[in-house]
Amino acid sequence: MDRHAVKKIILITGGARSGKSRYAEARAAAFGPRLIYLATAEAGDGEMAQRIAAHRERRGALWTTVEEPARLAETLHRWRGRADCALVDCLTLWLSNLLLRGEPSVENQIEGLAQALPRLDFSVVLVTNEVGAGIVPDNPLARRFRDLAGWANQRLAAAAQEVVLMVAGLPVIVKKDER
Repeated sequence: MDRHAVKKIILITGGARSGKSRYAEARAAAFGPRLIYLATAEAGDGEMAQRIAAHRERRGALWTTVEEPARLAETLHRWRGRADCALVDCLTLWLSNLLLRGEPSVENQIEGLAQALPRLDFSVVLVTNEVGAGIVPDNPLARRFRDLAGWANQRLAAAAQEVVLMVAGLPVIVKKDER
């Protein structure tokens, strides 16, 4: 294997509060001690600030937290040679950040991330939400978000060696490629 190729890409998806983050943290920690937590959330209100603080406290000192709401591919690239695994939590918040910032081509950002992953020299665990299982949203922005999230999940699942669907705290292996 090319020494610059990623060790493994794992995509973890599921509904809200399904256990995605906890499971992702355990999977990422198994890759080695140099752990990066790439957080896409922004504390826009007190409740979100509390959620972020709870996540940070649960992870403890084992992780280097990098807060990056928009430029995932570039940020991951900067950690080449210095990480065993990066956990990106979460892709759907990242997409919402891009949409709310007026990013002209969210599709290009998604494709850029998908193309960057195989060039990394560390494993990557990606957390995302399944948002298309509910009703059709009633407004254009929400429909665009749902469509982009579905497309991003499909694109990144194709790039991943493993895809896990979390259901009620239980991992269901959707894809496992032993390459």
